[in-house]
Amino acid sequence: MNGRPVTIQDVAREAGVSTATVSRTLSKPSVVAKPTRQAVLRAVQKTGYQVNHLARNLRRQRTGSVIALAPNLANPFFSQILAGMSAVLSARNYGLLIADTQMGPDPDERLRRYLASGMADGLVLFDGGLSPAALDVPGRPPVVAACEWLPADLPSIRVDNAHGAALAVDHLADLGHRRIGHVTGPRTNVLARTRKDGWRAAMARRGLEARDSWIFEGDFSMDSGALAAERWAAAPDRPTALFFASDEMAVGFLGALRRIGAQAPRDVSVVGFDNIEVCAHLSPALTTIRQPRTLIGERAAGLLLDLIGGGTGEGIEGMVEVELVVRDSTAPPS
Repeated sequence: MNGRPVTIQDVAREAGVSTATVSRTLSKPSVVAKPTRQAVLRAVQKTGYQVNHLARNLRRQRTGSVIALAPNLANPFFSQILAGMSAVLSARNYGLLIADTQMGPDPDERLRRYLASGMADGLVLFDGGLSPAALDVPGRPPVVAACEWLPADLPSIRVDNAHGAALAVDHLADLGHRRIGHVTGPRTNVLARTRKDGWRAAMARRGLEARDSWIFEGDFSMDSGALAAERWAAAPDRPTALFFASDEMAVGFLGALRRIGAQAPRDVSVVGFDNIEVCAHLSPALTTIRQPRTLIGERAAGLLLDLIGGGTGEGIEGMVEVELVVRDSTAPPS
């Protein structure tokens, strides 16, 4: 630019946008429409604009902290994810703050307070049950959705839940099961809906009937899994196999089976979802769909740090593969 330093005004003229849009794109790219974001980044590259990171950090008063906001911290599912996040963040000298969305009467308002508080440079959100309107906080830091997701344009890290359900159904069908039921998560939960839809689609693909009477409602808890065992035992035409939307429900189911004089896989084959630590230590050990939880945490933290640093998150894979882990809780129908 004729030997003088390139300014943000030069970038704005090249991209055909305002300087405010350039600033927003470089500081919070997730809130800028993709075509605008790409135009600004092309202009930055063409002009050779260099962001003054030290000055920007002083203006933004960075805290060096990130918040992980989960719906139930007592759930062992989150342990490896948070460990993965912590490893990536600590290597970049960031601290990890952990909070529970359900600790209070209004989870949406709790999220708004965290976003407006200035206590963290970014937030990883694990609760897909919140309202997208809760994200509408002026000047909020970058937010990444992990595992669960909102009906909003947020960068996210998740697994293919429908594919996981298909792996479970295919495994049971290959063993010879034709009556394959499903124990759901909460009706309003995005994971529960996706896994149930995946079960239905896989049953149809295999030419199997997905009867409504073979669906047992749960809420991801062990207690709901135990209740499902009682309902399964009382069903007149009960399924010979069950796919559970979470391992915790499958654990509760297996425990309750023994109390009613039945056992897996002799009377019913059982497949869970998540591969929490206890699965391998049960009797029988639980066949399940493994989510690579440490990797999910690492990618969520990496994506958030990229956004905090003014990046776009491009090149960070948002979909993480699942796999079937076969153990002792499944067998051909007797």
